[in-house]
Amino acid sequence: MAPGTEPMLSVKNVHGYYGRAHILDGMSFEAGRGEVVAILGRNGAGKSTTFKTIMGLVRAAEGEIAFQGTRIERLPTHAIPRLGLGYVPEERRIFTELTVMENLEVGRQPPRQGAPHWTPEKLFQIFPNLAEMRSRPGGRMSGGEQQMLTIARTLMGNPSLVLLDEPSEGLAPVIVDQMARAIKGLKAEGLTVVLSEQNLHFATGVADRAVIIEKGQARFAGTMAELMANDDARAQYLRV
Repeated sequence: MAPGTEPMLSVKNVHGYYGRAHILDGMSFEAGRGEVVAILGRNGAGKSTTFKTIMGLVRAAEGEIAFQGTRIERLPTHAIPRLGLGYVPEERRIFTELTVMENLEVGRQPPRQGAPHWTPEKLFQIFPNLAEMRSRPGGRMSGGEQQMLTIARTLMGNPSLVLLDEPSEGLAPVIVDQMARAIKGLKAEGLTVVLSEQNLHFATGVADRAVIIEKGQARFAGTMAELMANDDARAQYLRV
């Protein structure tokens, strides 16, 4: 993020719990307008919980979360997407009985000032696989195609920023490459993207900056180039 610019998303000293389990232990990071930021970490480090806490699905016990200058950590979950914050969970939650076009229509919202305006035809340019199966029910699509449809449906809400939870997980290599091209296309349209990943190679290909999370805390924050030059950080926090 450029020095002196206000972050689009700011997470400061956030603590979160599942029952008595202390999952987020002072998590902090920022994402600037038009950036792709990768939240990296091993399985169980707190990546998904970070996203759920931002969206209000897990309530922040302490700390501040601000989106475009508005504090959101105490807002009800349904109010957060209305501000222009999109969320694609790790689980592919499509309507299996509905076609691709019908799934997209479910997500449609009016254009939002300062955010890219998406139509099905524009999304088909980003996700050409979907263009070839407009009338196909979601239940008859591959896992990778369902993942693309989930992202496309979220974009029909015209968010300013989208959280992508593990977008490359479980996908065939050819689909991972297509997903990387799609994320680059979203950035080219001016969308801010924050993605959680275990796949360092994938993140390196799409992200501007990286934040490494371990035991609910940010242990590293810097450009992707800085991370790739930091052997110690990669060895300590990312290698299995």
